[in-house]
Amino acid sequence: MNDRTSNRPAPDLVCEYELDAPTEKVWRAISIPAFRERWLPGGDLADAAPVSIVPGEEIRYRMRDDAPPYLESLVAFQLRPNADGGTTLRIVHGLDDARLAPHGPQAVNDNGLSLMRAA
Repeated sequence: MNDRTSNRPAPDLVCEYELDAPTEKVWRAISIPAFRERWLPGGDLADAAPVSIVPGEEIRYRMRDDAPPYLESLVAFQLRPNADGGTTLRIVHGLDDARLAPHGPQAVNDNGLSLMRAA
């Protein structure tokens, strides 16, 4: 095993919550900037505008770490009604920083640093 970091992307972090509020109310809380600002301040976002929106179902924001190396990630908030009249909120947080993309082809047998023995 080597100590180098792998070029494989980090797996997404997925959290799921059951909320008592109806889907429409939760959608307003995550999509209207004045409401969103209460629990997700604009300073935590790389851009306050959503990356993509599927009205009433999903909204994605680009976020940036507040400490070096200031990596960026893409966070999707997915909503669906549950059987109890509430909402299932699924949050998918995936590291999506261009600086982490592999640069050029990687050798399949690259097992790390090669050392030669002294004779």
